[in-house]
Amino acid sequence: MEAGLLESRLSMEDYEKLQSLFLGDSEAGVSFSRAEFIEQAWSAVRRGSREEYGLLFDSVVVTQEQRSLLLDSADERGERRVDWERLTSFLLLGLSEKEENERAATVPRWQPPQTLTPPHRDPVQQVVYLRSSSRYLSVSKGGTLGVWAGEDFALLQTHRLHNDSVRPKDLWVTAMVVLHNVNKIAVSFTSKELCFYDLLSKQQFSCQYKLQGLRYAPLSLDYWCHPTYPAQAVLTMGDTGGQVSAICFRSAQISLFERPSPGAETDSADIIKWKELVEGRHRCCYTLRHRAHGHVWVRRVRFLGSLEALLSCSTSPQSSMVIGWREKEGEPLRVTAFHTEKGTNDLDHHSGMNLIATAGIDNKVLLWNPYVISKPVGVLRGHMSSVTAVRFIVGKKQLISFSKDKVLRLWDVASQLCIQRIAGIFPKTQEECHTLLFLSEERSRLLLSFNSLLLLMEAKREEGRRVTSHENSVTCVLYNSLFRQVISSDSGSSVICWLVDTGQKVKQFHRCHGDAEISTMALDGTQTRLFTAGTDGVVKIWDFNGHCHHRLNAGRDQAVDISQVLVLKRTVLVMGWERMLTVFRLPSFSQFFVQPSEWKGGVQHNDDVLCAAFLPPQTLVTGSYDGELTVWNNSTENALRKLRPDPERERSRPQTVCNVNGEQDSESSDGVSRLFFLPGRKGVATVGGADLVSCGGSGLVRFWNTVHSGLVAVFTAHKDIGSIIMTMTACGRYLITADMEGTLKTWGIQEYCLLPSDGVTSEAPELLGSLRPHMDCVTHLETCLHGGRLLLLSASADCSVALSYLPGDTVGVFGQCVHDVCVCSIPGDCPPPSSILGRSYRERQGLRVSDSRPGHRETPLNTDVGTFSGLRIGEVQSVRELSRPEFVIHPHRYFNHSAKTSPIFTPLPANTEGTPLNVVKAAFDQRSLFPKELLDEEDRPSHGARKQGSRENRINDRGRGRKDRQRKGSSSGAFK
Repeated sequence: MEAGLLESRLSMEDYEKLQSLFLGDSEAGVSFSRAEFIEQAWSAVRRGSREEYGLLFDSVVVTQEQRSLLLDSADERGERRVDWERLTSFLLLGLSEKEENERAATVPRWQPPQTLTPPHRDPVQQVVYLRSSSRYLSVSKGGTLGVWAGEDFALLQTHRLHNDSVRPKDLWVTAMVVLHNVNKIAVSFTSKELCFYDLLSKQQFSCQYKLQGLRYAPLSLDYWCHPTYPAQAVLTMGDTGGQVSAICFRSAQISLFERPSPGAETDSADIIKWKELVEGRHRCCYTLRHRAHGHVWVRRVRFLGSLEALLSCSTSPQSSMVIGWREKEGEPLRVTAFHTEKGTNDLDHHSGMNLIATAGIDNKVLLWNPYVISKPVGVLRGHMSSVTAVRFIVGKKQLISFSKDKVLRLWDVASQLCIQRIAGIFPKTQEECHTLLFLSEERSRLLLSFNSLLLLMEAKREEGRRVTSHENSVTCVLYNSLFRQVISSDSGSSVICWLVDTGQKVKQFHRCHGDAEISTMALDGTQTRLFTAGTDGVVKIWDFNGHCHHRLNAGRDQAVDISQVLVLKRTVLVMGWERMLTVFRLPSFSQFFVQPSEWKGGVQHNDDVLCAAFLPPQTLVTGSYDGELTVWNNSTENALRKLRPDPERERSRPQTVCNVNGEQDSESSDGVSRLFFLPGRKGVATVGGADLVSCGGSGLVRFWNTVHSGLVAVFTAHKDIGSIIMTMTACGRYLITADMEGTLKTWGIQEYCLLPSDGVTSEAPELLGSLRPHMDCVTHLETCLHGGRLLLLSASADCSVALSYLPGDTVGVFGQCVHDVCVCSIPGDCPPPSSILGRSYRERQGLRVSDSRPGHRETPLNTDVGTFSGLRIGEVQSVRELSRPEFVIHPHRYFNHSAKTSPIFTPLPANTEGTPLNVVKAAFDQRSLFPKELLDEEDRPSHGARKQGSRENRINDRGRGRKDRQRKGSSSGAFK
């Protein structure tokens, strides 16, 4: 049986069969009971088993019942039935959930942080977003308002808030909130008052109301309005006295408070007393309060419209988080307190998952169910210092947390795993730093403040499901056999090292050539030095710790386009922008800045040299833009001979043609982009075979004989595609070509052009495979032998580096979100099925999403997504009849009934085809089962026994000696 659920394995033709089964010729259609659906669907489709169709029917019924869509789907007997509409609704719900999960699993790629010019020198207290004008508003501690553009976050204007209650130098803003439905902002001050500023007045930010008489200074503000009835709104405050207060507006769009008396001044702000609100003198609003935090400052407040509750937090362990439930107007709040070890700095609520996240002083981020106060439903560990802010990304079901040591973490809430960690990019500040975190999910922007400094982080736009390895076009890819790593470079001057087995990013070096593009790379013979060539005309030599050892001035202080760096034993050849080779010799590498030496052979090409190939001990071949090849003696640097694709045309020089812009351009269809010597063909070239291969314009591949200076074969690898590139395996078995549309082709050339032929062969070698792992031009190819398997690395302008089997399918793209492929030696010629590489975030035991989602059911074989998504489990092949061994066909020749009672050893007969031979019977000796060394070791006494025995012998010898002496003495006395 194939892997995955039945509905994920059905094809378009299968669904058309089901549609005709349900609808038929009538528009109304029919419905089926469970038994009818199983029999009819299985008979029509003939894919899967009857049990799977029953499981599909049950899933449709359960899912639609939960969504109250089967109220009329039962017949008179109460039997559930399913029609085409309900089946397709279930399938669409499952697809939407799968799409949502894939979107939630994506990790944002942030652009480089941008430092904004602050309009003030004091700390930023709050940043808000104005929906009406699509602008951002920031306020500082001293009351300076900054208005920022919504597109590029440019500072448009600044404004100074005025408060007649205090002197300007004593003004201290604590919080700000936007009242979206009434176009106002509310700003709180340490003077224990709350001012409401009108955003639509002729005078910018004119104060309309002043709420005075507060007992404590407000520290945190929050505003909520009903999504259906915007006249109903709640303004929540948390103050320094531990009190949480809320003003509930009944008609906010008409008037927040009662209109002033006719004799009051119209130009000045209306004074509203807090005592009047508490006593209910304003009919357009009423108040709610609680003091569950004691006298500890309230750090943050929220009003949860879905729960009709006030949410607040403090640094007190006994009242880390408090929920005040609003039940009826006029009744006090029902308070629920949540306890933590050291208190809470910040909190946020996700209405979709009904989860509350708290930023703990104990370095933990806790996830709470608002109805469970005993313990949190999730604990996110990873921060090394106090967590200061948390924010939910509602659409992706992710959580952002920021700690005091300036580390930002992104969490996947469902799996409770940290999927991104950002550190080292935030500015260095004093230890006591006021930090603010503002998230604009609609525009994928994250704004952080560090005292008076504002830092903007903007996520890059998600390009569908296409995965990229680099942020810019990839220009080169190499394989380091010493470290078993893949090295890739891009046009943004970055170099990344990857693990082949897992696809994980090991190291990344930024701005290796500043703002210049890295055009190509190379490794030295020891695989410990990396050569990078930039469009700034410089070749740098690095170690893999990121240290630059030498700087080669290839362009002679000019910006040039370097196409290849060829590292030889005593020289380094650089080419790509002129008709002569640029050479750096080994003795000149004693200095950091290395200047080029003179190439003794001079200028031999009529156009720019683009590529080169070297064959030990001293043969060097270079190819130019006009298709000409030159064979050199690398030791003497003298040109030996030249090879041309069409000698007759070369004599008349190519004429100039006009390109699409009307400019004159030389004919470059023969330009050579890559050169490779065919390994092991030195003797072949002597008899007239090919020993060199080149490729370039018009998709042509040419095979050359460098000994006799002739063209052996030419064929079109890619038609009507322009210039191509290629590479080949070290054994010379495979040739791989790539074009400007991302297509790769593998050719078998092991037996190609081994013998001379009459004229130039146009027949192409055997095409072993073709695949398209990229969506844009392939810029570089590299083959490697890893884990006993031939692999192909390809870099592309679509910002990806792909890994493929050779020959075979694509393994994946470096940088993908799941990796479970270990590249190893696999017997047989068939490669394993396509899989993917990248970072793996496996689902662990933790917070689970509700099991009432569509399509959720227990199944022993649900592998559509996850670790084993790449496995293909097919039907087991039938085993052919095995030939029975001889001792099974004729057991009487090998077994004797007397062996059961007699310990006899019966050897096998030497000839089983003829008559049975006489069997020699011998007594069975158990000691013959063990080696002689073990038996001798067993017979030999142990070291302790030998020591004890020798000691006893010495004691016995002493006793016998003493007795002998006594006997002699007694005998001598008798004689006397």
